[in-house]
This record gives sequence, C-alpha cells and structure tokens, in this order.
Amino acid sequence: MQKTQNIRIEDFNYPLPDERIAKFPLSKRDDSKLLVYRKGEIEEHRFHELPKVLPVDSLLVFNNTRVIQARLHFRKETGALIEVFCLEPLEPHEYSLSFQSTGSCSWLCLVGNLKKWKNGVLTQSVNIDGKTVNFCAERRLPHGNAHEVHFSWDDSDVTFATLLDHAGELPIPPYLNRETAESDKTTYQTVYSKIEGSVAAPTAGLHFTPEVLNKLKEKNIPTLELTLHVGAGTFKPVKSETLEGHEMHTEYISVSRNLIDELIRTDRRVIAVGTTSVRTLESLYYIGKMLEHDPNILPESLTVGQWQPYDGSEEIDSRQSLRNIVEYLDRRNMDRLVTATQIIIAPGYRYHIVQGMITNFHQPQSTLLLLVSAFVNGRWREIYDYALSHDFRFLSYGDSSLLLP
Repeated sequence: MQKTQNIRIEDFNYPLPDERIAKFPLSKRDDSKLLVYRKGEIEEHRFHELPKVLPVDSLLVFNNTRVIQARLHFRKETGALIEVFCLEPLEPHEYSLSFQSTGSCSWLCLVGNLKKWKNGVLTQSVNIDGKTVNFCAERRLPHGNAHEVHFSWDDSDVTFATLLDHAGELPIPPYLNRETAESDKTTYQTVYSKIEGSVAAPTAGLHFTPEVLNKLKEKNIPTLELTLHVGAGTFKPVKSETLEGHEMHTEYISVSRNLIDELIRTDRRVIAVGTTSVRTLESLYYIGKMLEHDPNILPESLTVGQWQPYDGSEEIDSRQSLRNIVEYLDRRNMDRLVTATQIIIAPGYRYHIVQGMITNFHQPQSTLLLLVSAFVNGRWREIYDYALSHDFRFLSYGDSSLLLP
C-alpha cells in the first residue's frame, strides 16, 4: 500500500491546451477517432470501426446509468439565485424509490451561493402539463461540503423524477466552461442509458451508436450491462502532493446476478466500456474476497474501501470471488447486488476481471489517469503524447481509446 499511497500526483501531469478540449461532440457519435493500443503498438481508427478492431473473443460490459437533470435553481425573495445540485438520495435512500416519491423526499446536495441561504424555505412554480406545482426546498444538516435538502411539492400525482425533468438542468462537466445547451440533453446520454441516477455521463459510451451495437451483434460479440451512478466526485481534482492525501468519492453500484453468472462462465476477454464499468467490475472481486472471509457479512458492510486493494492480504481466484457473490445472493433470495464502492485504482493495482478497456482521454493529475496508467503498466504518457500530436480531442466530448495491454 505504501508504494501506491506515495505516488506523486505531479508525475501524472501533461500539457492540455484549452483548444484540445472538445466543447461539443461531433454531429455523428461514431465518427470520433479511436486510438487502439495493443501490446505496446498504437493504431489510429474511427470509432465505427470498433467491431472490426476488437478481439473476436471480446465481451463488452456497459454502464447503463442515465444522467439526471440534477441542477436546480431557486430565487429568494431578495433576488439572490441559489443553485441546488442533487448528488444522491437520502430519504428514501434507494434511487428508484426516491425518483418515484410523491409529495416529498430528501437528497444530499451541493449548494451554490450558500451564504445567501442561511435559513428559510425556497419555492418556485413549475409548469407540468398545464398545471402549476409549487416546489419547495429546505436546507437541513450539513454533510461535509454538502447539505441535506428536503424537497416538497403540493401535487401528489407528480413524482420527483417528473419535477427534475421540468425544473432541473442537465449538469455538463465544469471544464467545458459553457452553459448547458438543449442538445446536451441528447448528446450527453449514451444511447443505451436506462437507469436514472448519475450527475455525469459515463463518457466512453457516448461514442456508441445503434449501428455500432448492431455490428457487434453481427460479429457475435456479446454485451452485458451493469449500473454505477457517477457522482460529482468524478471531477474532484487531486489537490494533495501524494495520493495518500486524496479521499476518493463513493459511488452506488448495482449488478445483476445474471451478469455475475456470465462472468463466471465466460472464457472471453472482458472489455469494460468506461472507467465506471472498470471500477464496478474490479469492485466485485473485492466484494467476493470479503465474502470469502465472512460469508455472513451484512449487506451494508459489503462496500469497497479506498485502500482495500492494497492491504497486502492474500489474493483469491477471481472466479471463486464471483461465485462467493452468487452464493451470497442465493442465500438471501436476491437477484441483484446493490452496494457502494470507494475503490481507487492506481499504479501498484493488479487487475482481476478487466482485460481490455474503452475510455476517453482524461484530465491531467486525475484519478482516472492513474487508473489508465495502472492498466497499461505505466505507459500512459506515450499514448497521450500520440493523441496530443495526432489531433485527438480530449475529455468528455472528445475521442476515445481501446486499450489492450
């Protein structure tokens, strides 16, 4: 663990001119560039060629989360504008139940212009299908740099999901330095997004089109889906000199028993679409490892800690780890594992499940860049140097890479 904790974040810096950051996506998603890194060699393709360049024995794993319109604006009677950014549900705690709430619910939120909202209830009128709904927000206890916010509204036929759709704004990444455009409502969602809950898109998936997905089927390359709801912490910069001082954000994951069964059975190469899929799949290994030591562990204790992969404990077979999860679910008559992960993947990490990765080009000095470095045995710089010198577009709306070490 000491070696990984002592990583100096400045060693993962590189020059990223503002003009290389894609402010908008291409008009056709799969026209984006695709850098293929295979056993140390780099090739350049277009994303629509992905089905041709993937190994024939690939199995793709997607994150089917959907970005919610998490940014709300309330105006006080004084005229002060207060921004309330919904991070995760508190009551009800389950995402689907919170979105279905009628009348009230509570969320953990970031509050902009906090000093102007010391107390009192904020209210706005929301027009929903010709009806006016009075939508209220009340700030409660702080949680670190966030706050519990209790929402209430006066129409029991309206769900919280409907309110967010009508009153909320899609939160695009802060480094785009622009207002959310109407087009972002479509372009900042993957074509396979289903399960609402993210405040940022799993951006590697933005390149996929129905045509690419159909070509994968024609090539008999199977696909599986899991869910990790991406939190605002994904944009949290590493401000400490070494990794030891950085606290990783926690994210909610949901994985079906069927997906775990498929991973146990398959002899195919597991290729994760996006770092969120990587984090979820690798977290499964550590959840199964916990169950190896304590099969009766309580569900709320099955969360993966930030430094758990580096604790020096003895490794177990990855399939055995996954079988432990299936047995755990069967004992509880559950068809889905729902938990959270704080895993940090950085040089010194050994991958257990992921054998290939599709991912965009990440910010300098970010934990996502550390994850990539760990996967390509430290050779991230030659990949990024190639991308910078060959006109690749960077970050969320930029180009992507297929990494096959």
